[in-house]
Amino acid sequence: MKLDILAIGVHPDDVELGCSGTLLNEQRLGKRTGIIDLTQGELGTRGTIETRYKEAALAAQHMKVLTRENLKMRDGFFVNDEKHQLQLISAIRKFQPEIILANILDDRHPDHGRAGHLIRDAAFLSGLAKIETKDENGVAQTKWRPKYVLHYLQDWYHEPDLIIDISESFEERMEAIKAYSTQFFTDPSGNEGPQTYISTPDFLDSVIARARMLGKRIGVKYGEGFITEKKIGISRLDALVLNET
Repeated sequence: MKLDILAIGVHPDDVELGCSGTLLNEQRLGKRTGIIDLTQGELGTRGTIETRYKEAALAAQHMKVLTRENLKMRDGFFVNDEKHQLQLISAIRKFQPEIILANILDDRHPDHGRAGHLIRDAAFLSGLAKIETKDENGVAQTKWRPKYVLHYLQDWYHEPDLIIDISESFEERMEAIKAYSTQFFTDPSGNEGPQTYISTPDFLDSVIARARMLGKRIGVKYGEGFITEKKIGISRLDALVLNET
């Protein structure tokens, strides 16, 4: 299945928090979108692997993606080495995305930055013909390199190179995030487990505030920010958000 946009997150919920508005925008334009989660988020304080899969599936429905896969790397302990690069290269060649949306390169959670570098390196290596990989049926895969790897913002703020207007997609974006009920809500019964950094109402408030702040930077209500190591090129000026700021 060839995709136009492939979003990759090290934990289920990274994509939702970082770039789900952009995925919804692109899906609305008829683009083929999908998600790869690198790990099952098994080290999360709250919830279980099983609940995380259920939440990820529900979130995928909200985002209207065509596919979502989990590579089952070890949460917290995967590394950016040949073994993991080849696993991800095979996935990239399977979906042949034009654009990859990836974890940030440096963040509060060390998994985020490590995953960002793994994704960036695998995306480049995927374009080298002499690196051999096979698909699930043992068939040799052809080389493929995405045109862009865009790193979405996560916990720490980084000055974005690109801000995308997600105002029309914002409510659906928040529904996708809220699908992770074990992660982002605290029931008075305490059944989900102990309080964590992301389980208080303040965390979701900060998610909304970040989107509003980024939107304000380009004169819209809500935005998502990305950084890129490759310069952004556009073919028409009507791609610009022409709002006074």
